[in-house]
Amino acid sequence: MRYLAGVSSLTYDPERCVGCGLCTEVCPHGVFVVVDGKARITDRDRCMECGACMTNCMGGAIDVNAGVGCAAAIIRGLVTGEEPSCGCSDDSGGCC
Repeated sequence: MRYLAGVSSLTYDPERCVGCGLCTEVCPHGVFVVVDGKARITDRDRCMECGACMTNCMGGAIDVNAGVGCAAAIIRGLVTGEEPSCGCSDDSGGCC
């Protein structure tokens, strides 16, 4: 699944990557792969900004503004029992 193009807050510093591969294991959308001992971003627009990669990055190479966008809206919807709304979808008010 891809979200809105070019709006993800995900940043990655390959110099800080220790090649542990945890980002590939925890990312629900396969944003990362490890090639030649370093993580690489496959498609930044697949990022739902959940923060799992950043939380688990042993080298501190990944940064993302977790808790914004679609992931936050879905979690808020599950917690409150309301329909998720992040404001980024069509006119229905739902979430991507």
